[in-house]
Order: sequence, then C-alpha cells, then structure tokens
Amino acid sequence: MFNGANILITGGTGSFGKKYTQILLQKYKPNKIIIYSRDELKQYEMAQKFNDKCMRYFIGDVRDLSRLEKAMDGVDYVIHAAALKHVPIAEYNPMECIKTNVMGAENVINASIKNHVKKVIALSTDKAANPINLYGATKLASDKLFIAANNIKGSQDTIFSVVRYGNVVGSRGSVVPFFQKLLRENAKEIPITDPNMTRFWITLRQGVEFVLKNFERMQGGETFIPKIPSMKMTDLASALAPNIPQKIIGIRPGEKLHEVMVPKDDSRLTLEFEDHYVIKPSITFTKQVDFKRNLLGEVGKEVEVGFEYSSDKNHLWLDKDRLLKMIEE
Repeated sequence: MFNGANILITGGTGSFGKKYTQILLQKYKPNKIIIYSRDELKQYEMAQKFNDKCMRYFIGDVRDLSRLEKAMDGVDYVIHAAALKHVPIAEYNPMECIKTNVMGAENVINASIKNHVKKVIALSTDKAANPINLYGATKLASDKLFIAANNIKGSQDTIFSVVRYGNVVGSRGSVVPFFQKLLRENAKEIPITDPNMTRFWITLRQGVEFVLKNFERMQGGETFIPKIPSMKMTDLASALAPNIPQKIIGIRPGEKLHEVMVPKDDSRLTLEFEDHYVIKPSITFTKQVDFKRNLLGEVGKEVEVGFEYSSDKNHLWLDKDRLLKMIEE
C-alpha cells in the first residue's frame, strides 16, 4: 500500500521516525517520505544517511497549523510521532507539554482532514492508560482527539487510529542506553527507582512493523496494542551489569510502579487477536464498523470483564538472553 504513496512522519528525526524511514525504504518504493520536525541539525544529520530521491525534509512544529497544512499537501498517510515525552520535564513544564501533545494533535487532525489524507496513525504510550503524570494525561487527551476525529471529519474519507505500546529498547531517553552509558563510565552502582518496578519492552523494529501492519488493519477508531513482554527493572539492570551493585533511589515525579496498556475499565471495549489487542472506541460513529474482523480478515474475541493488561500481570516475560538479543537488534 505504500508503493507510490506520499508518507509524512511528524517528529520524523526521532528514533521511531528514522527506523520507520529505514524499513519503508527497504520494503517499499514510496513516491515521497516527508520528515516533519523542528530541529534543523537533526534533519541535516538524518539527510546524510537517508538521501534517497524520495526523501523530503520539512522544518516545522506541530504547534503550527498552517505549516502542517502545507507539509501535508498531497500526502496519503501520516504517522504522528512528535511529542514531548520526558516524564519529569513535563511535570515541571506542563503548558509546553500540553501545547505539543494536545494542541499539536488537534493541528495534525485538522491538517489531515483539510488535505484529504487517507489514513492517520498516532503513536501513543502505556503511560496514557490510567495516567498519573502530565505526559500520560496529554497522550490520553491526544488519543481521544484522534479517535473522535473519525466523527468530526464530516464527509471526508480520512480515518484515524492509535497505536499504543511500552518502552522501546534503545530509543533516545530509554533506560537501556542510560545504563550502558554508566557502564562505559565505570559507575560504581546502578540506580533503580524501585525493586518491584516492571515495564513493557519492544524493539524499534517491532514497533515500526506493528504500525505498518496496522495501516492495513485499521478501519478507523481503534487503539491497537501489541502483545509484548515485561521485565523487572532489577532484572534488566542485572542483565546489563551483573557485577555492579544496585542502589534504590526512589520513584521519580510522575512515575508508576507498573505500566498498564489495557485498563480494567476498558475491558468491555477490548478485543483480543492472536498477537495484539484492540480497544474499540467508547463513542458511537456515524458509520458502523465491525471491529471484530479487521481489513486483513483477522478475527478477534471479547476479553473477560475486568481484564487488565499490565506489566506486572503479563504472561510474557523477558529473560537475560532475550533482552540482550533485543538490544542487539
């Protein structure tokens, strides 16, 4: 579906955007891949690696609606990856987080509708489920905006869906590169916020391929959630630095002990597929959709009422060998 297509990635110079671009170029022959972001240095550096004739680099901020509208002219598919993501920084700079993550989401929606974009997927986070920090709250608001956009689009054919997943191994800001940096600096101890803390883990490639597949599955209004493994942070630290003692430093502002991707309150809306879950929209759309069967013909089943998909109650767990393999990948 991406051969000959025009694809725009907001926040395209981030870890996800670069991996997404790499895989698009490997698997398809797009007409244009438009990298939309606000950092000229990162765009310059990315252009040194990704300089295919289909590549376009567009300086702009998701806070700027008119710039987004120009960038999306003739675009078929949009991946919205731009966000302010650092949990403690968002706590100290709330309005900046809101301007990018909420108002920016509204701008992406309006620009997509105006330019008759076919399909839009917004990247979300496990922190948007039952949020306790500002970052998670803004991403929940963003998710709701993208789901509701399937109603406000009017007669346009544009459809919107959300992809939610957990921590990305090796991405910028991830704890894995941080621990590796401490090892290179011969640190005497590894800081752990809480000995019981767990997190979901996914590789960049897995995240990108999940998003690509969901462009084929989506009917508009779904929140897609992959089945991915969990790991205790103490086990992760032991796998990376088996001979260095761990120091408990306490949970940071806005941090959870465990993450949730399907809250109990959404169990009535949740469908289980072979390798993922779908949370159906809580609102009624003017166009009726059978979410139990997606556009690939995959069939889902309802989960039990009270079901919760959380990092501490997961059936899939990472061991040391699998973690190290994910890091290598």
